[in-house]
Amino acid sequence: MSKRPDWDEYFMKLAMLASERATCPRMHCGCVLVKAKNVIATGYNGSIPGDEHCDDAGCLLVDDHCVRTVHAEMNALIQAARRGHAVEGASAYITNMPCTTCSKALITAGVKRVVVFSDYHKTMATEFFAKAGVVIDRIPMPGKAIDYDLKNYSSAR
Repeated sequence: MSKRPDWDEYFMKLAMLASERATCPRMHCGCVLVKAKNVIATGYNGSIPGDEHCDDAGCLLVDDHCVRTVHAEMNALIQAARRGHAVEGASAYITNMPCTTCSKALITAGVKRVVVFSDYHKTMATEFFAKAGVVIDRIPMPGKAIDYDLKNYSSAR
């Protein structure tokens, strides 16, 4: 019998799963916005609708950043807004520390806690989060495996 994941591990594994949809080979990032232990939105880094993906067309680099993609955090915030979900007071589970721009967007949207397991190059996120009173929790990277033991579940066929 496997250990039941705590909430942080559960939501971070969802962020890791979202990152598998990413289309930029420079970074696969996933973000899950959570409020009152409920997922309100998810995001991953990928191209805008209708544009080519980095995986297909190559990265479009400006100042060492790929500008072809919309970052996971932005996509999650946009998804929440399009669905009418308030983000104020939410937690963001993100596979990597956000870039400077995404950190400012998360702060402005009202995110109060950020959970990460990996860093990101050339970001001022930590400084901005500290100024805004956003809590940063760094957790170990959860295991990559999903433990689903179908053959041992008595109600499964």
